[in-house]
Amino acid sequence: MRLLHTMLRVGDLDKSIAFYTEVLGMTLLRRKDYPDGQFTLAFVGYGDEAHNSVIELTHNWGVERYELGTGYGHIALEVDDVYKACEDIRSRGGKITREPGPMKHGTSVLAFVEDPDGYKIELLSPSRRD
Repeated sequence: MRLLHTMLRVGDLDKSIAFYTEVLGMTLLRRKDYPDGQFTLAFVGYGDEAHNSVIELTHNWGVERYELGTGYGHIALEVDDVYKACEDIRSRGGKITREPGPMKHGTSVLAFVEDPDGYKIELLSPSRRD
């Protein structure tokens, strides 16, 4: 078994695709409309689906906003340099919600960014120890 994808429901698919591709540097792997079901799926990631886990962005037509709830946590991305990644993300219009630095009660350097729908994405250094 292997992890294939994580699905997020999004209110504005084009805005979400732009965030994940232009701000976080992922690639749009595929996008397909399902008129009978009135939804569109888009898959984004850092590599092909055959060898990498990806994110499925689901847009249900006519739904502009979702309540995130209290059960969802975050997606984690490994970056070479958390501080530099935050600078780059900010320069491309991304919203940093937790500035880079050591985690509370630990030593791993991390930061958080928020996508257009409010989903949290954690940025982690490869040298994490926690």
